[in-house]
Amino acid sequence: MCGRFAGFSTLDEIRAHFSIEGDPPESVRANYNVAPSQQVLSVVVEDGERHLVFLHWGLVPFWAKDRTIGSRMINARSETVDQKPSFKAAFQKRRCLVVNDGFFEWTRVEGKKQPVFIRPRHESGPFAFAGLWEVWRSKDEPDAAPHRSCTILTAEAADSIKAIHHRMPVVLKPEAYRHWLDPAVTEPQVLHRLLKDHGYREFEHRPVSRKVNSPANNEPDLIETVKGSDP
Repeated sequence: MCGRFAGFSTLDEIRAHFSIEGDPPESVRANYNVAPSQQVLSVVVEDGERHLVFLHWGLVPFWAKDRTIGSRMINARSETVDQKPSFKAAFQKRRCLVVNDGFFEWTRVEGKKQPVFIRPRHESGPFAFAGLWEVWRSKDEPDAAPHRSCTILTAEAADSIKAIHHRMPVVLKPEAYRHWLDPAVTEPQVLHRLLKDHGYREFEHRPVSRKVNSPANNEPDLIETVKGSDP
């Protein structure tokens, strides 16, 4: 699964890496402890251009009666995503890249849960989770702004981190960005092959402070190596 990550690259680095064409949101800033229900920086294609936008982490299907379902939709299994009513339409029409610099997972060390920070090995700068996004409109408040939300796709963990957790977010390589974002690509078999064959599988990881357990903590030292733990 993916329940926590960090994003701290500069806006210039993000724009360059993702070839952003539109104007970015004004409030882009480092977040060392991104948690579900927060607004997450993402790349979407609208009007044929790549845009940086904020999406609520926890997808609300367009057909939902209210937004409460989003708290259960932070992740979607990539293997079955096209079969699930909550994700099927977004998988075909509204795919996004969730911008980040690494994600957290927890493992057992001496009977205690030890947080671990994970990112692709030998890579630097920002990278992307494969995501889906959706637009929900309230029937009770037709004049309210549309609610834009997202979910992060997960897959079986790579061998390099399988000892930490059996699932992981799908981390796409840059070569896959264009096809993943292209709304003209709709064939499920093509998209599944993209997720399977064009994601990172070699990761590095390090034990980090247990302060990351609380979303209230959000400092650069959350991703620094701590001594005395060996995940």
